[in-house]
Amino acid sequence: MFDITIIPHINAVINVATLFLLIVARVAIKSGNELTHRKAMIGALTLAVLFLIFYIIYHMNSGLAKFGGEGIVRTIYFTILIVHVVGAASIMVLVPMAAWRGFKAWNDPDARPKHKKIARWAWPVWTFVAGSGFVVYVMALHIWPYQG
Repeated sequence: MFDITIIPHINAVINVATLFLLIVARVAIKSGNELTHRKAMIGALTLAVLFLIFYIIYHMNSGLAKFGGEGIVRTIYFTILIVHVVGAASIMVLVPMAAWRGFKAWNDPDARPKHKKIARWAWPVWTFVAGSGFVVYVMALHIWPYQG
């Protein structure tokens, strides 16, 4: 039997690994290393799919997490969470568009400008979502867990 309570911890690791791969991909493309960029982005996309599968399984079986912090920290937490959720919703559109255009650019150099145009928006939002996801996890499960 699979212990579903481990999923938030797995997803936190996936978020950190995704953030790392996104940074590697950015540095690689800025250095002109397209092969490393491609590999890192394929890794980040794979982790994104894995994250989404685990996320859906967890929330279908356990509902929403509760936050135990009070006062100003509660306001800070929910501000980060709201911006994180809005960003996560936007990358559900931006990332597939950027990835599709990136795959097309492998064989069609004329597709690169379209890929770059969307990637300029997708990359920072995705990077923020991966990082803020880890922050939300640490705040809600480790620093201020719900004690109800």
